[in-house]
Amino acid sequence: MGLAFGAVLVVAAALGIVWWLTRPPALPTIPNQYLATVQSAAKTCPELSVPMLAAQLDAESHWNPQADSGQAQGIAQFYPSTWAEWGKDYTGDGKADVWNPADAIPAQGAYMCHLFNEVKSIPGDPTQLALAAYNAGPGAVLKAQGIPQIPETQNYVNRIEALIPKYTQTYAKQIGASPSPSGN
Repeated sequence: MGLAFGAVLVVAAALGIVWWLTRPPALPTIPNQYLATVQSAAKTCPELSVPMLAAQLDAESHWNPQADSGQAQGIAQFYPSTWAEWGKDYTGDGKADVWNPADAIPAQGAYMCHLFNEVKSIPGDPTQLALAAYNAGPGAVLKAQGIPQIPETQNYVNRIEALIPKYTQTYAKQIGASPSPSGN
């Protein structure tokens, strides 16, 4: 009986390991402390959606408000020169703080709306073009008349495009709704 029980335990452990190694990856979710801020930022213009901004923040910083690439800073990864133009005091504390998600996420939304406007005359998917402009700069997208042939930018756009449906699914669960095609 002891040997049979031991064999059952070994088989159960092996099945548990196989399940652990082959389970689907967890879907990304918007951290609760940022949910209301992302929802508010997504209302800045009709082109934005909560899942798109969430996917972008995930790609930029993995939701880390202290992210620092050595050039870009904060949860939305603003370059200092871009932050100087687009950063605002959204919290009312008297300081436009790139390290404060409550300032950086609304600034990201405002800047993305500006970028959608900047690239609207270029043929192609407006979301992909605006994302490329966020990553490479609007000048690069305008010059290329599309997504620039910059591997980092192409990978950035592709990564966010792959994350949007995942955030659409988990956002719907977070707010207790069914996913809608627009993701709003």
